Amino acid sequence: MSKKKLNCWEFKKCGREPGGENVITLGVCPASTEKSMDGIHRGDNAGRSCWIIAGTYCGGKVQGNFAAKLENCTKCDFFQIVITEEKTEVQDAIDLLEVLKIVTR
Repeated sequence: MSKKKLNCWEFKKCGREPGGENVITLGVCPASTEKSMDGIHRGDNAGRSCWIIAGTYCGGKVQGNFAAKLENCTKCDFFQIVITEEKTEVQDAIDLLEVLKIVTR
């Protein structure tokens, strides 16, 4: 049996997942509720593709859209773990953006 893959909110302990300790002050993280990404990289919702989702929390502030935050995200320790764990199965950012685009049409 394989070890459970952590979602970003579990790894970062931000408390922005539904029911989390920081939801009242910081709001629910959109990565924790983005159902179109559920199962990608074996995560819950966008929990293992958070770099695609606008409005995630990092470095003490809410981040912008994908283009604005990509550089910071690629340096993130959680991003690096997902890339390492998923190896050749990691989904390309362009493909992930296409999933979001299809769902929002």
